[in-house]
Amino acid sequence: MNTHTDIRVLDSLLALHLEVNIWTARKKLSPEDFAGATLPPEDLASLGSKRVCDPEALRVFGTLKARAVSLLDRHGVRFLGGWAIPESQADAIVTELGQILQDFNTAKEDFLSRYDESVRDWIAKHAGWEQIIADSTVSADYVRSRMGFIWRLYRIVPPDPADPVMEGLKDEVVSLGQTLFGEVSKAATEAWHKCFAGKTEITRKALSPLRTIHQKLAGLSFVEPRVSPIADLIHTAFEHLPKRGRIEGANLLMLQGLVSLLRDTDALIEHGQKIMDGTTSKDVLSILVEGQGEMPALDIQDEVDIVAAVDDLPPIFPDIPMQPVLPNCGLW
Repeated sequence: MNTHTDIRVLDSLLALHLEVNIWTARKKLSPEDFAGATLPPEDLASLGSKRVCDPEALRVFGTLKARAVSLLDRHGVRFLGGWAIPESQADAIVTELGQILQDFNTAKEDFLSRYDESVRDWIAKHAGWEQIIADSTVSADYVRSRMGFIWRLYRIVPPDPADPVMEGLKDEVVSLGQTLFGEVSKAATEAWHKCFAGKTEITRKALSPLRTIHQKLAGLSFVEPRVSPIADLIHTAFEHLPKRGRIEGANLLMLQGLVSLLRDTDALIEHGQKIMDGTTSKDVLSILVEGQGEMPALDIQDEVDIVAAVDDLPPIFPDIPMQPVLPNCGLW
């Protein structure tokens, strides 16, 4: 089942492009580095690279880049080589990016202040290879020019539907809902293998990736009409869980069913549509529980607990066609 995002969604989104440059501390090896040794011809093999500085000293910059990407993945959806983010969350996202930028610049100045010493230590650590490192070192100013952390925000005006020049943009927007569900599927698959597969009990820490998925869906609920019911389904599952302690038995089975649903893009969209068409919470959760074929056999008491857990859940929506819980921005 495919999704089609209305072009008017651009009224509620901003496009964000992130560019993080990190000096690699690598230089291409040359034949001269091997002091006349016989090397294979270039059409057979090419030389690799050499490190001219301890890569451990640069690890922090990769970590900070990963922090920024994770932030944007949590709140946005991939779009035009960057991310589409909700305009309503732009201030908070930019504030957090600003903190990462500050940390990046602090780490950059710290690294550059120790750069010459770091290179000397790297040369001393590789006795016998001093010359091939020394011949490729660069200045601290050069390194500074190769490191940066910037982002740009754009507002994209919905194009004229009749303008053929804008077909590419229209195609990107139309597929936003599908992209969003695909990203949820990927995150849920990671959560399944890390936190839920084969488990008979979990701690509340295992809920963290589900909370991240819920946050993403809730913030982007206007992208596609079937997003909001799925976000609300996750929220309702959270509401049913005990407030503290380990999660096991019927509650764990419910979560495993939920994560299994989130992993399957087509099933996710299908269930979102069923909820919109008036399917009750009891029916949805019953389907999720019944689908857990990978779970070990349950004894009679477990089966009773599961039925009771499903029966006792508050309704996700009334028994009428679902209306979006969050503002729909006039798209449906």
